[in-house]
Formats: sequence, C-alpha cells, structure tokens
Amino acid sequence: MDIIGFLKSQFICHLLICYIFIVSGLIINFIQLFTLVLWPINKQLFRKINCRLAYCISSQMVMLLEWWSGTDCTLYTDPESYHKYGKENAIVILNHNYEIDFLCGWNFCERFGVLGSSKVLAKKELSYVPIIGWMWYFLEIVFCKRKWEEDRKTVMQSLLNLRDYPEKFWFLIHCEGTRFTEQKHQISMQVAEAKGLPKLKYHLLPRTKGFAVTVQSLRNVVSAVYDSTLNFRNNENPTLLGVLNGKKYHADLYVRRIPLEEVPEDEQECSKWLHKLYQEKDAFQEEYYRTGAYPATPIVPPRRPWTLLNWLFWALLLLYPLFQLLIKMVSSGSSLTLASFAFVIIVASVGVRWMIGVTEINKGSTYGNNDNKQKQM
Repeated sequence: MDIIGFLKSQFICHLLICYIFIVSGLIINFIQLFTLVLWPINKQLFRKINCRLAYCISSQMVMLLEWWSGTDCTLYTDPESYHKYGKENAIVILNHNYEIDFLCGWNFCERFGVLGSSKVLAKKELSYVPIIGWMWYFLEIVFCKRKWEEDRKTVMQSLLNLRDYPEKFWFLIHCEGTRFTEQKHQISMQVAEAKGLPKLKYHLLPRTKGFAVTVQSLRNVVSAVYDSTLNFRNNENPTLLGVLNGKKYHADLYVRRIPLEEVPEDEQECSKWLHKLYQEKDAFQEEYYRTGAYPATPIVPPRRPWTLLNWLFWALLLLYPLFQLLIKMVSSGSSLTLASFAFVIIVASVGVRWMIGVTEINKGSTYGNNDNKQKQM
C-alpha cells in the first residue's frame, strides 16, 4: 500500500472515531444534565439511568481495545474467585505502569458487567473536562485535590454516599498515585529508605491514607479487595495511539480476591497491610518477568457484544448526517465553506493529539518529581 495513502487512511479513521466519541459524549452529557431533576424525587432511579448513560461513553473506549485493536486480555486468578466477579462490590487495586492501564481496568470491569457503575478516585481538575469528567460527575465519582488535609473530609463523604448505591460497583484505585517512571521510582525509594520501609523494585510506594479511608468508608458494603497486577507480553509498551492504529497487544492480568475482613480496620495497621501487599505485588512482577506467567489459572473471559453494538449505534446515527454535510460543502465550491471545513479538521486533529497526550507517561503527573512533593507521601 502507498505509505501516504496509509497515513491518510489512519488519520481519517482517527478523526471519525474522535468525532463519534466527542459528539455522542456531548449528547450524553446533555441528557445527563436533564436527569438532575430526578435526584430530589428518586435518587436511585437517577443513579441507574446515569450508569447506563455512562456506559454509552466508557464502552466506546473499551470497544477500541477489544474490537478495533483486538487486544488479548488473559486473566490469571483462582477459579473459585472467578465466579464471584461482577456479583459483589469490590475495591480494585491496580498497578500504574502503562499508558493504557486505565483502559485495561475498564476492560476488566466490562467483562464482568460493572463498567457503567465502576468508580475511581480522580483528580478534581478532571471533573471540569467535558465528556469523561462530566460523565464521572453524574456517576458520583470521588474527586480529590491530592492535598490530604483538604481531601480527607470530602473524600470520606463521597465514599459514604456510595453505601446505598443500587448497582454492583467496583472502586478502582491506583495506590501509587501516579504512573511508574524511573525518576519517580528513584525518589520514591529514597522516601522508603528514609522511613525505614522495604524497597520495591517494580512499584512506587503506595499512598496509604486514601486506601485506608476507602476501606473504612465502604466496609460492610464492599465484600473484597481485588489485588490486580497488569503486564504485557514480549516487552510490549502499549499506547493509546497504538490502540487507535489498531495495533494488537497481549495483556496478562493477575487478580487475587482478598476478603475485606482480612484488611485491618485500624489506619496504621491498614497502612502496614498495604505496604506488605505491594511487596507481594513486587514478587509477582519478578516471577512474571522470569517465567512469563502468574501463579494462577489462566482464563480468558468472553467478550460481550454490547461495546461494539453501542459504538455501531452511534456511528450509524452520527456519520450519515456528517457525510451529507460534507457532500453539500464540497459541491457548493465556496472557498469560505472549504476553509471552515479545513479549520474544523485542524481543530479535530489537535483534539485527537490532546486526548492521546493525556495518557502518555511523560505527560503524566509531576508527583514525586521534587522535594516538596516527597514530603506529601
């Protein structure tokens, strides 16, 4: 194939995917706005509707991973625990090493039917971002400013609000607080040495306060902690751009189900428990790099068709009027019209680049990159 033609075809695909995601997302955000009238009348109905609306957005991202790129996701877990996934509330602890680890977390949720109701602990700034951030607002996602003195009360209240949530949900949390990089790891291990904590080889020190408050607030609502460790085979370094380009990756996810009763209630003991958990995660990583497998039964949960069907619905709904508009613009021959169209293309391409850049490791949080932030750990 002609290289220029190939690049152009990829660019057009990116634009169309971005167009469907942005336009459908804004439509769904608009519908979510009107559901606010239900909150004082029937809060549980409001929540159920917004779980379905949120699924219409987040499932488009999962569709790219599952169907567009065809990425394989193998789950390593205990067969007895496997049958409980999706049937109970859980706290999911994820490692934070890859640009698309959030997407793999969503994929895990989707395979067990809890994607629409899944929760995360997210930066407050994201609540102002259209589509994903606004979707999370209506899902009652827990937002924080990463300043624990200010966050503790608001985070705890947000978590307590979830105690009567009508849908089964998983609360996804990256206890490391930021993506792993060599620079952050070096600083983190300096903190570990100063605090007399065991050093980790493949993880940053976990931030224990947020986890302890999560456990405290959701005890007797959440049944278990799912300790999840993600890796990719053959030293693959997956990116969102690669997924958009249809590149296939091979993910291995090791999940241990730990009953919440085994997690200490006392905050200091809970902190020690989490540090011990991350030492175990480090050992699992070491074994994976040595053997290429985890110490559990490999299972491939079946893909559900709903992510693809949802995307096809929005594609059919939105692409037809777009093509009609393009035909009219080209047939008009107006230079102003064509210039406007070119401007929209440029803006859309910048939008695609921005969305990809948000996930890039080198564009991630600066947490841990200076001495002041060391003190916050």
